[in-house]
Amino acid sequence: QVQLVESGGGLVQAGGSLRLSCAASGLTLSSYAMGWFRQAPGKEREFVASIFGSGGSTYHADSVKGRFTISRDNAKNTVYLQMNSLKPEDTAVYYCAARKTSRYDVWGQGTQVTVSS
Repeated sequence: QVQLVESGGGLVQAGGSLRLSCAASGLTLSSYAMGWFRQAPGKEREFVASIFGSGGSTYHADSVKGRFTISRDNAKNTVYLQMNSLKPEDTAVYYCAARKTSRYDVWGQGTQVTVSS
């Protein structure tokens, strides 16, 4: 059974940093594209970053480029999202997701990130 479990969320002041983790079980990270998404209250879920391929290619949304970094540790079967220079508008529930085809079809339960001004 494939399962994703996020952790690392919390309350941080603007300008601060957090690192989110996504522990995967039942799958091999290098065989899947892994993504981070977020959903703020009253807004649609939006893409944040992804990592894919045996070489670990990455892609970041323009809104987080230069501040957030996605990475993975294949030995630990864990994906990370390092978030620096956080802004109040980064406040959201952050979700980890996995896909082997064109659609993300495995999702974690989410972790809350709150950035105070």
